[in-house]
Amino acid sequence: MPLLVMKFGGTSVANLDRIRRAAKRVGVEVAKGYDVIVIVSAMSGKTNELVGWVNETSPLYDAREYDAVVSSGEIVTAGLMALTLQEMDVPARSWQGWQVPLRTNSAHSQARIEEIGTEAINAKFGEGMRVAVVAGFQGISPEGRVTTLGRGGSDTTAVAFAAAFGAERCDIYTDVDGVYTTDPRICDKARKLDKIAYEEMLELASLGAKVLQTRSVELAMRYKVKLRVLSSFEEQSDEAGTLVCDEEEIMESNVVNGVAYSRDEAKLTCLSVADRPGIAATIFTCLSDAGVNVDMIVQNISEDGRTDMTFSCPTDQVKRAEVALNGCKDKGDLNFGELVADTGVAKVSVVGIGMRSQSGVAAKMFRVLSDEGVNIKVITTSEIKISVLIDRKYMELAVQALHDAFELDKAS
Repeated sequence: MPLLVMKFGGTSVANLDRIRRAAKRVGVEVAKGYDVIVIVSAMSGKTNELVGWVNETSPLYDAREYDAVVSSGEIVTAGLMALTLQEMDVPARSWQGWQVPLRTNSAHSQARIEEIGTEAINAKFGEGMRVAVVAGFQGISPEGRVTTLGRGGSDTTAVAFAAAFGAERCDIYTDVDGVYTTDPRICDKARKLDKIAYEEMLELASLGAKVLQTRSVELAMRYKVKLRVLSSFEEQSDEAGTLVCDEEEIMESNVVNGVAYSRDEAKLTCLSVADRPGIAATIFTCLSDAGVNVDMIVQNISEDGRTDMTFSCPTDQVKRAEVALNGCKDKGDLNFGELVADTGVAKVSVVGIGMRSQSGVAAKMFRVLSDEGVNIKVITTSEIKISVLIDRKYMELAVQALHDAFELDKAS
């Protein structure tokens, strides 16, 4: 039989009533003739509760035991979903990551998927099981320990299963009804997209859009898995939600398809750095070793053998960056005058595959921000993206102005 993967996020399985509603959606697909693999998250708020218990018990916890605790939320949901389906006379069975098995590396709490075994679940489908309910977010390490995949790991689990089992499609059920041109909470003109290309979705996810986890989009793009983002709380049709697919499947696209933002950004500048070969490698190796996630990077023009190096990172990593760079300076590995941090900035980006063939997008973006009195602090670009750092107080104004200027409320 054809196979679907259906993933239900925490808000979609937040209580027994919502689990029943999700189960009914699964039953509809089974009635259409599909075998279904359902990937479930923990009930809404449960993972945070479990993490809190771990931190309260052992602030310097063993990551292997952390995974053993926080993976339990998905196990509970999987069992309840399977029981609910059985009550509907749908042959269903729950599966934990190790039972599949979903094999990962040994990086506890941030594990990467290495292999998904298909034999056991396919054998059960052959015996009459119609739904395999799999606990998302978890796998098993080479040492035989439970591992977790990090925040948003259930999205990644779902796409990986769709790729491994050759599913017709992977439906991601969440609390929004699709992917929008920007955040509707900021811009009331935001429009739901019927389709979006993998590359655009990957950029939007990495730039702050919270609809899909970045790793899940990377996997979908690599293995050509069709993703559909749907709401658990609205009536469905074949055209519902947003389809994430190959660029070739989209007939026409706006030059810009979305405006993304990230509120919690910081800008750090190393002033008066020695301008010599290898200085950038020294700075960013130091930051990498400290686990600082660097994004935008700008080096100023050299003067008298000195230069300034500016980069952005999440605001919650500023202290870590400061400790790392000052530590390298104290050890003599790095010579700079002063480290200046600006924690009052935000990143705003425009994204669109149409930028490849259309000139003038950057000029238009900068002109719009100038007309609104918004000063740009840092600029970075890629083939389908332009990002700027601006003062955080202007972030919503910038998003709204850019959305209007590129007429994203209008379909292509």
